[in-house]
Amino acid sequence: QVQLVESGGGVVQSGGSLLLSCTYSGDIFQIYDMRWDRQGPGKLRESLANITADLRTTYADSVKGRFTISRDNSRKMQFLQMNSLKSEDSGVYVCGANVDRFISGPSDYWGRGIQVTVSS
Repeated sequence: QVQLVESGGGVVQSGGSLLLSCTYSGDIFQIYDMRWDRQGPGKLRESLANITADLRTTYADSVKGRFTISRDNSRKMQFLQMNSLKSEDSGVYVCGANVDRFISGPSDYWGRGIQVTVSS
C-alpha cells in the first residue's frame, strides 16, 4: 500500500499563516509530481500547487505569491506554507502525488484531506 497523511490544519485568523505537511509511507520506489488540492465549501476541487521531481513549481492564480510548495524526498514529505490567509482559503486540503511503486508503474495517490478554517 501507499498512504499519504496530512497534518498541520486547523483554525487561523485572516492574515495569518499555516504550514501543512504530508507524509508518505508504504511501497514507494520514487515520487514524481507532488501537489496540493483544495475543496472549498460549495466549490469545485481545485489544484493549488504542484512541484516536480526536479523542483519546478506551479501555482493556481488564487494562491500565487502567498503559498509555497516544497518537498523533502529523503523524509518522504511535502509541505505547503500558506501566508496572508483569507477567508476564501477555507476548505479541505488534500495532498497527492504520482508514485512509482516497487511492484508496479506510476500511479496517482491521495490523502484523506485536512480541514483549514480561516476566521475573520
